[in-house]
Amino acid sequence: MEMLTLSHVAKSFGSKQVLRDVSFSVPEHTVFGFVGQNGAGKTTAMKLILGLLDADGGEISVNGRPVRYGNTPTNQYVGYLPDVPEFYDYMTPEEYLCFCGEIAGMPKGERKSRSRELLRLVGLEQDNRRIKGFSRGMKQRLGIAQALFCRPRLLICDEPTSALDPVGRRELLDILVNVKEQTTVLFSTHILSDVEHICDEIAFLHEGNIVLQGPLEKVRRKRRDTGVELELARTEEVKFLLSEFPFLELSGSNRILLKEAKKLPDVLRLIADRNLAILRLERQEAALEDLFLEVVGK
Repeated sequence: MEMLTLSHVAKSFGSKQVLRDVSFSVPEHTVFGFVGQNGAGKTTAMKLILGLLDADGGEISVNGRPVRYGNTPTNQYVGYLPDVPEFYDYMTPEEYLCFCGEIAGMPKGERKSRSRELLRLVGLEQDNRRIKGFSRGMKQRLGIAQALFCRPRLLICDEPTSALDPVGRRELLDILVNVKEQTTVLFSTHILSDVEHICDEIAFLHEGNIVLQGPLEKVRRKRRDTGVELELARTEEVKFLLSEFPFLELSGSNRILLKEAKKLPDVLRLIADRNLAILRLERQEAALEDLFLEVVGK
């Protein structure tokens, strides 16, 4: 089942067209990477999904129901984590989550048990400090707990790792992978390494259009000629190969990059003829960053 569908969505602000013809769908119980440069229109798309902005054209549905601008009933299925979540800093994490449950009309006993369950999930069950003393990473984890409180069918995360240190990013990404058993995750980011770590499917947004989308492994296969790196024992042998094959590139100390793997037999034939010593030969994986730069023409 498709938990979220955008079909030919467009949005302008005055003369600036931010989204032109955006179409993609997010399958249930996946982590879906919504990828684009800063200013590409990702946050605008999120606000349209939440009914906070009125689309100029196209249709959006969540859990099979249409999204309407304003007080849309589809938000009952959605949890939202903004890039900078805000809290009442004088509260503890449990007090804050219980307060959210009270606003949602949840019975007292249920909201306390749900608060403790979610604090365990995000690793904050032992921290009873006031939120004022929390780090950015701790606030992001609490934000996920708050977004999951009412058991949403769709969790929307807008650039959740952009300002975190490597440890905080890893912790947050692990949480998002774990929660896909409970919900569907739409993960907006410009950090492509994060996408490679956790996403099942992706869509690249560029200049208001989706320029590439699909399952992560299928998208990677669009760039099959990924290259080969060779490491040789002696510097003079590296220089010799570079002089014989202009298409080779120096990639490090005694390392050569061959971007066109189909030319590898020619290189290996000469290496064998001259009895050159290879220390390592490794196929380079297709990087999402390289693929993204390719499709946007950079």
